[in-house]
Amino acid sequence: IASGPTVGHRGDAARALAALTRWGVVPPPSVQSFLEAGGDPVRPDDPRLARVENVVIAAPARSLEAAAEAARGAGCAVEILGDALEGEARDLAAAHADLARARQAAMAPGDPPLLLLSGGECTVTRRGDGVGGPNAEYALALAVALDGAEGIDAIACDTDGVDGAAEVAGAVIGPSTLAEAGRLGSDPARALSTNDSHGFFAALGAQVVPGPTLTNVNDFRAILIRPQP
Repeated sequence: IASGPTVGHRGDAARALAALTRWGVVPPPSVQSFLEAGGDPVRPDDPRLARVENVVIAAPARSLEAAAEAARGAGCAVEILGDALEGEARDLAAAHADLARARQAAMAPGDPPLLLLSGGECTVTRRGDGVGGPNAEYALALAVALDGAEGIDAIACDTDGVDGAAEVAGAVIGPSTLAEAGRLGSDPARALSTNDSHGFFAALGAQVVPGPTLTNVNDFRAILIRPQP
């Protein structure tokens, strides 16, 4: 925020103050006093911006491209579904499960594995009192939708290393996920209905916990599909 003419823009400052108050955010004293004085935020046509250069050094597309390059080097075919996919985590997982099954059905024995990559930010509508995040919920919903399909594994993680409120980036699933949960007496459908994806994957030892990555380029999802024998 920079100072400037205040005529005609006090409404912007007032709305900013109201938003900070509504969400209980306490800004630095310099910001508070600037807004209380009706300060004018920098606008796109401000001549001072002529001295500003913005450089993107990390972006969702780059993370997917790097993963694609590594996968091709390992002999996989790659399909990037997009770097800005949004929506309910469980709905996106169901759609991706259908897509993975369709891609596998079209594969012939001897075809190279296919890696489906996607990024973006999913959301979770809280329905229960469990603990989880959008990536773990996506992984859980994907496992439920795939129902132990052979030859399909997946990982879903937040690239900053934290999925939701826990120090967990996400989870991995595979053909044995539901069977292993059954042996442990864990009900995946119940875990999904109560939004307890972290608890579900913690019991399986299938959480991804890398610690803070210091870079956030949205969520990262990869589904590895091998042809049926």
